[in-house]
Amino acid sequence: MSRRVVVLPTPAAVAERTADRVVAAARNAIRRRGRFRIALPGGSTPRTAYALLSAAPRVGRVDWSRVEFFWGDERHVPPDHADSNFALAWRLLLSHLPGLRSAALHRMRAERGDLDAAAVAYQRDLARAFGTTPGAPRPPALDLVWLGIGRDGHTASLFPGADALAERRRWVVATPAPPPHHARLTLTLPVINAARAVLVVAVGADKAPALRAIRSGSRLLPAARLRARGTLWLLDSLAADGAVTW
Repeated sequence: MSRRVVVLPTPAAVAERTADRVVAAARNAIRRRGRFRIALPGGSTPRTAYALLSAAPRVGRVDWSRVEFFWGDERHVPPDHADSNFALAWRLLLSHLPGLRSAALHRMRAERGDLDAAAVAYQRDLARAFGTTPGAPRPPALDLVWLGIGRDGHTASLFPGADALAERRRWVVATPAPPPHHARLTLTLPVINAARAVLVVAVGADKAPALRAIRSGSRLLPAARLRARGTLWLLDSLAADGAVTW
């Protein structure tokens, strides 16, 4: 496991570096493999970076017809709901990308009444996209999984103490969220840690206690269990709580 931490002075600087990292990863994957497959985050983390990616000059630096979008998690709401991770990505990023193919949007259909069935369906979608089978021993390798972190140390929708955190076989599961939040679909650690790269973004002083625990070596928090090669953490100074190295 290789984990690198970059501390930047402001949330705006973190958003700039995040957008640049996504562009660089996309260009590299397209050059090497002809396409770029990314899992997008949820919550408020990506808002500013989405806007940067969808505007000049960055939007012109990627061949978006060669990009496939997946999601790290989704709330149990319709895709046009204000709390939907897909809706946020569509409004701020996807609807502005030239050349984007509708078939390249692999949305988690978390609005379904049966979330367990929706998880199975999304695992099948992942398998089809990567030309493998849902029961394959090795999960597909996404080029980049972009994540945030909650103040409780959760990432994607892997919450402390949840059964989803212990999953070792399935790539996608349904999981409850702490009240009063919506239930979720989430990628599991096996598929996140199989990614070619993981980008974790955290800003704000409310993230500092969780990050201190992770920095101290604790494995109790979900975000501490990220083990993908080349994991990059981008933090602002408040989230880093004064730390410049890990």
